[in-house]
Amino acid sequence: MNHTINNPGPQATSPGTARPVPGWAENLAHLIPLLALPVCLWRLPIAFGYRMGMDEPGSQWSLWLTIPYVFGLSVLTEGVALLYFGLVRGWGEVVPDRVPVLGGRRIPPFAVIVPASLGALVFTALLVDWVVTTFGVAGASNVDFTNGWWEGLATVVSGLFVLWGPLMFVQIRGYHVRRCRPAAPARG
Repeated sequence: MNHTINNPGPQATSPGTARPVPGWAENLAHLIPLLALPVCLWRLPIAFGYRMGMDEPGSQWSLWLTIPYVFGLSVLTEGVALLYFGLVRGWGEVVPDRVPVLGGRRIPPFAVIVPASLGALVFTALLVDWVVTTFGVAGASNVDFTNGWWEGLATVVSGLFVLWGPLMFVQIRGYHVRRCRPAAPARG
């Protein structure tokens, strides 16, 4: 007897997942860290006192504080972005065996969905702030730049970064559907 499974679209191979991960979810997991990379690179010259075209006085912090802060913030940003791979990998469903005491245990879906959603909510708030300041909504003003090229570059770099929140919610929704909905019945 030939049984076929209802296939909602192309599936990617993801190691260790209970159900196949849709190709779009796999691609999105790769896109999220790439969206954060430009803003992380944008921050690095600022750590060394280069203003990146901003027409404001530099930081009053010493380089001994600014450099670790900016590098730490960039590493933290990319680290959070990479954590969203857990939504399309087996380690987002079962604790890896190498973890003492908890290794091999199934992770309840909401133990992943709730913190991921809180993170996505924070980044969505950054999107709202970006829209308000970039477009001067309600009299809010953005940073002044020495010329339009710097301002355009800053807008694009930060605009890519603030897409994170909504894209994270899409990724979380895909995880929820895959983990919490019953499997599609087999057709005969």
